[in-house]
Amino acid sequence: MKSEKSILSYIPHPVIMLLGIIVFVSILTYILPAGLFERLEIDGRLRVVPGTYETIASTPLSIMDIARAFPKGFFAAARVVFIVLISGVMFGIVEKTGMIENVVGTIARKMGQQNQILIIILMTYLYGLFGILVGYENNIALVPIAAIMILAIGGDLMLAAGIAVGAITIGFGLSPVNPYTVGIGHEIAELPLYSGKGLRSMLCFAALSLLAWYNVRYFKKLKKNPSSSLSHDVDASGLKLNKSLSEYFISDNNWFVMITFLVGLAIMLYGVFEYHWFINDISAIFIWITVAVALVGRLKLNEIGETVLKSIAVVAPGAFMVALATTIKVILEDGNISDTIAYHLSEVLKVVPSFASAICMSISQCIMNLLIPSGSGQALATLPIMIPVGELIGLTRQATILAFQIGDGVTNLFNPALGGLIAMLSLCRISFDRWLRFILPLTGIILVMAWIVLVTAVLIGWN
Repeated sequence: MKSEKSILSYIPHPVIMLLGIIVFVSILTYILPAGLFERLEIDGRLRVVPGTYETIASTPLSIMDIARAFPKGFFAAARVVFIVLISGVMFGIVEKTGMIENVVGTIARKMGQQNQILIIILMTYLYGLFGILVGYENNIALVPIAAIMILAIGGDLMLAAGIAVGAITIGFGLSPVNPYTVGIGHEIAELPLYSGKGLRSMLCFAALSLLAWYNVRYFKKLKKNPSSSLSHDVDASGLKLNKSLSEYFISDNNWFVMITFLVGLAIMLYGVFEYHWFINDISAIFIWITVAVALVGRLKLNEIGETVLKSIAVVAPGAFMVALATTIKVILEDGNISDTIAYHLSEVLKVVPSFASAICMSISQCIMNLLIPSGSGQALATLPIMIPVGELIGLTRQATILAFQIGDGVTNLFNPALGGLIAMLSLCRISFDRWLRFILPLTGIILVMAWIVLVTAVLIGWN
């Protein structure tokens, strides 16, 4: 008898998936009325003014308009595309020096194969902490290190993505101190900045714990049946250790390269926290780290040139996907239907029974996140609308922001329009359709758990 295929095996190729969304939103420009909210610039940010939504003349996109949206999307995504490319180049140069392989091999040798489960758990929490404290795209350069470590202890690239990409995404999305969602939300709601940290911290820790359990479960399944790997045919060249563990040690030059790399990352983090550096600034630091590592690692000019092109070839598909996803945002804006969708979602919430209102608000934010993947952009576009709606249906402002954070943060795990997610997956060489097969079951579990916490917060009048 032939075994029945799982429904997840029918997930289309990520390019086809994004093209399908592009076609869908293009059709929506003909179906939905165009509309806009008034916006005011406050502290350098454009905020929606509640109660100002008005329909305007429809602006459906012609065939040429849709085609023009692609180069416009690529232009709009240029900063993220470049940081994906330079991250790949930087890692390629660092890897070429042999530092990462020797350091990972030495750690794996000293910890021993008997500590495989402990390594997976600790790395899950560590990358989660990076997501909480450092941000999202800021962590791109650290993703390949997880791949090398996990392959060294007998895992596969999907497990590496589960640890690095999954934990960074959950940590960032549910961070109690996320400046782009919680910070802006509290500012809009006029609440003490980052108040309610206790409940949010417990939710974030619980979600990371579920991910750690899920990663260990996958690893055990992989050890028992290697053919169950979701990345068995993915090329892992350049990420695997080339010697037996007993042969690894850290040379003096490895130490110099590692110190150079870590100092560069420390400078980046200082700039992020002290001077609010963002993508372009981080890209600039990555460039100088690449140059410094190549010099300290004593790489020859031809080696540098060959490594740069090979590294770009590895991450280019991810960079293309980032730009393709941005086309969705361009079509929504050109068709003037983003505000229409936000307005009608808020109107639906007004007639939903109060028992389910918080969950429905979270689901509405899940929908908006697929259309506006930027956390800060979504907060500025929807929270000025959702907060008054929440008070109208009996939700505290803290509960409304928590509903928004859950909808935005958890959905990030499977959002094809989120450039940072696609970029980090590409560094693990995992395609988006395979990632969905791995992460969707866990996402459902985390959402149910988060909604239980949300409903509890509503019932106790958490404020």
